[in-house]
Amino acid sequence: MDGVDARDVEFRNGPVRLAGSLAVPRSGAAARAGVVLVGGSGPSDRHNDTFFPPLRRHLLEAGIAVLSYDKRGVGGSSGDWRAATLTDLATDASAALDFLRSRPGVPSATAGFFGHSEGGWVVLRAATARDDIPWVVTNSCPATTPAVQERHALAHHLRETPTCSCADADRTLDLYDRLVEAGRRDADFATAMRLVDEAGRPPGLEFYWGEVDESLWTFLKHKQDHDPAGDLRGLRCPHLALFGGEDPLVPVADSLRGLGASAAHGSRARRATLTLEVLPGADHRLRLPDAAEPPPEYFAALTGWLHRRCP
Repeated sequence: MDGVDARDVEFRNGPVRLAGSLAVPRSGAAARAGVVLVGGSGPSDRHNDTFFPPLRRHLLEAGIAVLSYDKRGVGGSSGDWRAATLTDLATDASAALDFLRSRPGVPSATAGFFGHSEGGWVVLRAATARDDIPWVVTNSCPATTPAVQERHALAHHLRETPTCSCADADRTLDLYDRLVEAGRRDADFATAMRLVDEAGRPPGLEFYWGEVDESLWTFLKHKQDHDPAGDLRGLRCPHLALFGGEDPLVPVADSLRGLGASAAHGSRARRATLTLEVLPGADHRLRLPDAAEPPPEYFAALTGWLHRRCP
């Protein structure tokens, strides 16, 4: 990583050992701020596939120290993310922030959270649980429940699949709805599989169901009705929410309405301001068509907002 010092680190959240990477600006001066990057759904590592490396680079160039880590059971981290709740993952993020703040040259008062996709739900929960968070950034994070978000993503996938007829799409979405209801009844994996088999395993469902096994089913059914509205109303710090206008996985319009309603709620702290940024034409990782990483205006919006809060 040119121009920066980066090293492997480990820290703990109770019995869970979390492995990650800490990078600090190589200017010789203390960092202006610090940020913990929290990845999205599934087995996300400290790089969140290819999304975090360019983000890390731009943050470092802006004088911001960066810590990212492997999710439980991924890379060098112990545990199993599929056996965790969103609250468990939030305590991992909180432990990461405490570790970052303990590093020499990282200012505690201006170190906060950045959560991508599912990681947004995680950092909102982590931020709401503490009184010492100066700011939080969510990136492509739905302001809906996971069940609503997953249905939106599945419906979009079915519409964009040329071989999927309207009848097949309706059948697939009906099966998805029945699986969600089964999850609410705490049905076991065998019951869920029976629903899939009885429906004839519509091929469109593979987008959602293709990698689901017993442990993932348990994680999904326990997460599916998480409502971020409570954490959004409980925020006590400024919040920047970033979206791609053509995100196929997130109901952006519904999320914008939900964020606005939570920000206007009477119980929300006055200092918990909300800034919304939507990049027209960008996808779930804020990339424009045929681009490998987000455009300069995305990074400028992010670092500019952070600099205004970390003088």
